[in-house]
Amino acid sequence: MTEAIAILDFGSQYTQLIARRVRELNVYCEIFPWDAPQADITAIQPQGYILSGGPSSAYEENAPIIQDFILQADLPILGICYGMQAICLKLGGEVIPAEAREYGHADIHVTERNVLLQEDHYKVWMSHGDRIASLPAGFRVIATSQNSPFGAIADAGNRIFGLQFHPEVHHTPLGKEILRAFLMDICGVAPSWTADAIIDQSIKAIRQQVGTEKVLSAVSGGVDSSVATALVYQAVGKQLSAVFVDHGLLRKNERETVEKAFRGKFGSQLITVDAEENFLAKLHGKQDPEEKRKIIGETFIRTFEAEANKIGKMPFLVQGTIYPDVVESSAPDRNKAERIKSHHNVGGLPKDLDFQLVEPLRYLFKDEVRKVGEALGLPSELVWRQPFPGPGLAVRCLGELTRERLHTLREADAIFTDELAAAGLISQRPEEGSPQIGQAFAVLLPVRSVGVMGDQRTYQEVIALRAVNTQDFMTANWAQIPFELLGKVSHRIVNEVKGVNRVVYDITGKPPATIEWE
Repeated sequence: MTEAIAILDFGSQYTQLIARRVRELNVYCEIFPWDAPQADITAIQPQGYILSGGPSSAYEENAPIIQDFILQADLPILGICYGMQAICLKLGGEVIPAEAREYGHADIHVTERNVLLQEDHYKVWMSHGDRIASLPAGFRVIATSQNSPFGAIADAGNRIFGLQFHPEVHHTPLGKEILRAFLMDICGVAPSWTADAIIDQSIKAIRQQVGTEKVLSAVSGGVDSSVATALVYQAVGKQLSAVFVDHGLLRKNERETVEKAFRGKFGSQLITVDAEENFLAKLHGKQDPEEKRKIIGETFIRTFEAEANKIGKMPFLVQGTIYPDVVESSAPDRNKAERIKSHHNVGGLPKDLDFQLVEPLRYLFKDEVRKVGEALGLPSELVWRQPFPGPGLAVRCLGELTRERLHTLREADAIFTDELAAAGLISQRPEEGSPQIGQAFAVLLPVRSVGVMGDQRTYQEVIALRAVNTQDFMTANWAQIPFELLGKVSHRIVNEVKGVNRVVYDITGKPPATIEWE
């Protein structure tokens, strides 16, 4: 059995990012709610525990706590932010409100060299409003910051460590090395979780789930659905029929690109459905983004059901759901992260669904999905293409959806991404730490502005350009594109795209914004 780490979720938006970092280090992990049954957690035979941050205060009534069996297991534990405070309170220390909340960049100074923190100084990312007032017996302070006298703590003898900061985010440059020390040096796990291991485990799970039944795959044109389809095809071969729905919400020339890639791999098993008219009819007059997403989700499913009826009984449906989809769609409660937005393949599924879902990527992050796609032999232009949401241009065409407005957006988007590619700012396979842009697209706004063209007054629509630098798509910084290039893109759009007289550039990061506008 693969060596594993159990991550206990206390409600942080970064919990899945912890998992991503652990898997980047080729260590398998699973996430469990803090109050998950002991049998569920111990079933993976964890070699250690990581406790996430969270929005609660550890001293509040009904705040999440550490279950007794975790501390009684005699396994290494790493508490992050709330997780550290929960350890402290559980073992007899004291946690109180901080006089000043510490949020953002900070410098910590290691006061006692240890196996976890092996440098003298670290630049880190803080996000907390509470602090430790006194330590439990056996614990020592191993690092401090200007506002956090308990920046990191340890009971080295019992292999229990706590960090007030977040090592999982990119804002903590050496955070991965800290996690590596915990995993390799403290827990003693081997780096055996690779793309090949993911594929092998997924194939076994898919075959066990579907048996000899037929499977219908939903190919949307994005990276996730493409990799999910290829993975299921690897598992069940001709039991799979891949259906590509052209809902009229695709990027320029996308239908042709997808058909070319999949015809070569699946041959006649790829079925293209022209459903633009049906989708636009159902979306007519709809402007609320949540309503649009749910309509698109249900219409997708109904379309696949209809296609399945044509080709025979299809009990299973493949979807390219990945971790960020699940995180951002999770319903708010005291254990889970706040819902950011519903995803069409998570929050929009009808209750009377006639399929059982096969979601082989549900617990993978985007970088893992791409590694799996490469290992499966998918073409680079498909695996490393720009991310595209399942609802397509519907969530980038704000306000009313019409063929005309979608055409406007499609043309503007193509100009933007083509110019970025020509300038070498987006490529098929950007390396980690590269200045290249992780995602870029155009958004058509539901407003008009006054302009002047040819000495005549115009009253036309506005295009917003969005480009971000990101490695994980959980956090992102806006890309600092050269002004000359932005000017060239703007000039082309207002001159080549009918009905647009103004172009703006989005300079908001994630957080506080999401990458998509809807």
